[in-house]
Amino acid sequence: MIPSSRFLEQRIVEASNLSAARRVVELGPGTGGTTRTFLRHLAQDAQLLSIELSPYFHELLGEIADPRFTNHLGRAEDMAEILALHSMGKPDVVISGIPFSKMPESVATRVAQAVKDNLAEDGRFIAYQFRRDVAWITDPIMGAPASCTLELLNIPPMWVYSWFKAANG
Repeated sequence: MIPSSRFLEQRIVEASNLSAARRVVELGPGTGGTTRTFLRHLAQDAQLLSIELSPYFHELLGEIADPRFTNHLGRAEDMAEILALHSMGKPDVVISGIPFSKMPESVATRVAQAVKDNLAEDGRFIAYQFRRDVAWITDPIMGAPASCTLELLNIPPMWVYSWFKAANG
């Protein structure tokens, strides 16, 4: 695994408008490099909840000592239960680094639906991916992305997608 470049991290921070967010969920934080970047950009009264499937990565994330950060071992598709467990309201932003191209389509669809169902009105879903599978899964659930950009200054280059949840959707 190669950590995200500072260029990719900056593109994600800008797309997610982290400085204005109060509740953020990170799906698949991995080793925590992006998590630390997100915490640097969040307000002091914000909350960041990571949902990590790998016990190894979950343990690494446990080294992050920040009162705004909650580290949860679990599945992204169980977002509603995880938010309730940690007494966290609907997130303003969900950021996903989980590889949609590497999971069964049924699981990927459940994750995308969980994002839509749990995202606050006018919330943002940001997904950074090296393949475009996330769009094929998410577009039928959330509509076309508001933006899609390719960050070439990352190994591998990554697509950064942004969706907005409409106030009525």
